[in-house]
Amino acid sequence: MSKLLFIQYRPFGTVMNGGDQGTKKNLDALRAVLGEANVEVYYLHDKAGRSSLWEYFKAVFYLPFGYFLGLTPKKVEQIACKAEKYDFVFIDRSLFGVIAKALKEADYKGKILTSFQNVEALYMDAKMPKHLPFRSVLIHCADKNDQWSCAYSDVVIALNERDKVELQKRYQREADFIIPVTLSDRLDAEPAKTAQTSKRVKCLSIGAYFGPNNEGILWFVKNVLPHVNVEYMIVGKGMAKLKEEKPELLREIPVISDAPSLVPYFEEADVMVLPIFAGSGMKVKTCESLMYGKNIIATNEALEGYAIEEGKSAWRCNTAEEYIACINEFAAHPRPKWNENARQCYLNNYSEKAVERMFKELLG
Repeated sequence: MSKLLFIQYRPFGTVMNGGDQGTKKNLDALRAVLGEANVEVYYLHDKAGRSSLWEYFKAVFYLPFGYFLGLTPKKVEQIACKAEKYDFVFIDRSLFGVIAKALKEADYKGKILTSFQNVEALYMDAKMPKHLPFRSVLIHCADKNDQWSCAYSDVVIALNERDKVELQKRYQREADFIIPVTLSDRLDAEPAKTAQTSKRVKCLSIGAYFGPNNEGILWFVKNVLPHVNVEYMIVGKGMAKLKEEKPELLREIPVISDAPSLVPYFEEADVMVLPIFAGSGMKVKTCESLMYGKNIIATNEALEGYAIEEGKSAWRCNTAEEYIACINEFAAHPRPKWNENARQCYLNNYSEKAVERMFKELLG
């Protein structure tokens, strides 16, 4: 049986963001295809959580040379030596394209596979505040690593057709495979299918504290919330900070930060509200909403890459007027909280079984 070395940023923490969940999807699928004993994980950092001050200074020093997220020449050299024993090296983020470059330069005989969670230069541009020091250095480093990932990987994996086109445009390399966001099924039991949405619709937005999430939520609070009669809640890692920054807007809105489980909030919600206007890749929160069989009201960006049925598994809204009309329609005409179309969309396209089939073809 073939052996694979999986390059991961760091161990999973107790609260996983969208990128962590994408990593877990890749790792679980590869273990299912090759067998757990044949997949070894190499952590670039061996501890979850914040880096030490020394690690931070090293990261800043090496950043202009293309070493992202604390990666160093020594670690890259260790990986290149270790890789000789493996048939495949799977680089979980294109931000580590410098590893693919080093492997090729070391004449690695196996196959290098790189997963693009985003087109990282675009993602960084959307994510980082305009006034951030070293912003241009960070974007340039992300761009170089994406370029190296395209130039030196034997197999490039993108999340959706949009990213595939963007890679061709920027780096003259199309992705070899499109493997969308997928999640292991965390639904223990389907809720009562007879439960109806409330006339005062219970709306939920989920997502970590991060530029496009924050901007979308604040846009919704300012432009939509005053015109609809709903119960609205925000849940996400670090979101208490957003409430501290915008007390005048969020004082009356429940904001749950760093919840150990999102399940109770999904179960309570009538409708998921995903007003995201910028970014790259695919939004994990959309996949989670499909998995839990929820009604979804979302922008084009939040639905990018998803094979949804308009008006059945999700409702597409991009303006305040569209959101207001859609929410008022839910209030006027209650319907099941459990959305069977959304659940089936997840099972058919974004579940573990769906992605395992794709990875079998990729490794074949």
